[in-house]
Amino acid sequence: MRRPASHRRSIALQAVVLATTLAAAVAHAEPAAALDRASIAVGAFSAKPKIHVSGDTNYGYLDSGDQEYGHTTLPRVKAEFLVGDSQGISLDYFRYDKDYNPSYSGATTDNGQPLTGTATVNGKLRLDLAQLAYRWWMGRGDDVFGVGVGAAYLHGKLSGSVTGQVSGLNGSTVPISFNGSDSVSANGFAPVIELGWKHAFQPNLRMFAEASGLKKNGGNVDGHVYGGNVGVEWFAARNVGLVVDYGIQRVQLSRNNNQDADLKLRLTGPSAFVKVRF
Repeated sequence: MRRPASHRRSIALQAVVLATTLAAAVAHAEPAAALDRASIAVGAFSAKPKIHVSGDTNYGYLDSGDQEYGHTTLPRVKAEFLVGDSQGISLDYFRYDKDYNPSYSGATTDNGQPLTGTATVNGKLRLDLAQLAYRWWMGRGDDVFGVGVGAAYLHGKLSGSVTGQVSGLNGSTVPISFNGSDSVSANGFAPVIELGWKHAFQPNLRMFAEASGLKKNGGNVDGHVYGGNVGVEWFAARNVGLVVDYGIQRVQLSRNNNQDADLKLRLTGPSAFVKVRF
């Protein structure tokens, strides 16, 4: 039996409303052109390090001064995941794990007696930094601006052997030689703030800028880490692309216990990644 025309019009109207609703939902589900639903980038940071280490030791106060080294390649991983259309999670991890061979000189006082000395360290410096933040993105067109808050994990370790001479012990002017080995390590969590900007020139070409900062207080170790980078993304295929940027990381950590120590590390240089987006 044929249904009345009014009933057919009602069904057609419902279909149109349903299709319009689904279309609107799909359109709403699409993030801004500068954002991806999910992405993972794996690559390397070609960093030029500048290191300054100082502190009290069993051999007196030692200060390396600023030591600059040639470019070294550090592994680095980044990832981003959207939660909804304008919020998401970001991850950034890199490791500095290289030999460290500075020469130290310094002066201190022991029981009112001035001491001077020099030392050479044959050691290894390792620093791990991982940041995890929740970001809010603002903007629906080709430009988006993001603010993120989260936590960072830091782990640092300096180990090796030291040889040197010290003058002034017991009032003697004859230098006394010494040697030994030791290691010191520290780790902890700290709050982090991130800022970001992304611009889409076209679907396969983007530009971005990022900055972050964290500060750790309390415990035996405190300090701060600041960083930033500017780069471009180019996707040769829909889901696979190349990312290059230039950035800087500044690390300053202080150990506060019976033997104080300070570490200053600056890393500058380009990074390159293979990025997969979903």
